[in-house]
Amino acid sequence: MSEIFLRVDIADADLAGVTITVTEVEASPDLRNARVYVVPLGGSNQDTVVTALNRHQKFLRGELGHKVTLKFVPALTFSLDTTFDKSDRVDKLLRSDKVAQDLR
Repeated sequence: MSEIFLRVDIADADLAGVTITVTEVEASPDLRNARVYVVPLGGSNQDTVVTALNRHQKFLRGELGHKVTLKFVPALTFSLDTTFDKSDRVDKLLRSDKVAQDLR
């Protein structure tokens, strides 16, 4: 997916000039469905970018079919990866004064 985002231009104003990072892909056991977790570089317009990617999922699935050799090309669903936000929240919590006080 990352290679597709680098090499293919998607004709959509919401995706123009946006660099997309693929953080994870979860495939179903039968490989017919895949959830692609993405984060736009810089973190701006996240919901708009994910919505635009889901609008173009059929096109992106076709591009994926040209790149991989599988019996079935999985149907793609794009989701925003929120693990970075969660890890930042946990990091801030661990560095808080209350936690430091408990450790003393």
